[in-house]
Amino acid sequence: MPAVLFGSISTLADTSELQRDAFNRAFAQHGLDWSWSRDEYATLLESSGGRQRIADQAERAGVEVDADAVHRTKSELFQQTLATAALTPRPGVVETVEAARSAGVRVGLVTTTSPENVEALLTGLKLDRENFDLVVDNTTVDEVKPDPAAYRHALSVLGEEPGACVAIEDNRGGVESATAAGLACIAFPNANTEGHDFPAATGRVDRLDAGDLVDRVSGR
Repeated sequence: MPAVLFGSISTLADTSELQRDAFNRAFAQHGLDWSWSRDEYATLLESSGGRQRIADQAERAGVEVDADAVHRTKSELFQQTLATAALTPRPGVVETVEAARSAGVRVGLVTTTSPENVEALLTGLKLDRENFDLVVDNTTVDEVKPDPAAYRHALSVLGEEPGACVAIEDNRGGVESATAAGLACIAFPNANTEGHDFPAATGRVDRLDAGDLVDRVSGR
C-alpha cells in the first residue's frame, strides 16, 4: 500500500519561529550572549540538527558549551510553547491526510526530532496520532537527517519500495535524506527556509495539493 510521508513537524505546522525563540531563550538561561536573528537562523537551517548547530556556534565563538544541555533546555521551552500556542495546520495538510486515508494511502511522519516534540505538536494541533500509520523519531534510528536512515526504516516497516511513496520536507537536509533513500520528495518550505534552494526535490509548493499527492502514489 503506497504512502505519503511527512518529513518533519514543521511540515504539519510552521513552528520555525517558535523553534528560533526557544533556542534564544535557552541561550539566555545558560548564560550565553547569543541571539540568532531570523536571517542568521535561516542560514543555519541549511544544515540539520539543533544540537549540532549549538556545538557549531560554540566552536565559532571559541567557548566550551554543553551542547546537549542547552539543546535539552531548548526542547523543554519549545514543548512548553507548543502547549499554549495557537497552532494551525499548514495549508493543505488536513486535506492531504483525509484524502490519503480515504483512498487507502498510508500516512507517515518521518522525523529525527524527539518523541516529546512530536507529541507536543500533535497535541497542540489536536491531531490524533492514529491518523499516522507510522511515526519515526530520534529514538527509532541512530542517525539524524540528512542521513537516509529514517526513511529507509520507514520503507522497511511499511514494506514498500521508494517508488510507492512520496516525501514532504521543509528543509534541505530533509529533502536530501528522502532522496538518498530513493524517494521522490516535495519541498514545502517554512517561513525560514522559503529562501532556500532545493535542487534534489521533485517539486516545490507553498500549499499541499491533496489530490495531486494521492494521485502520485496511487498511480492514477
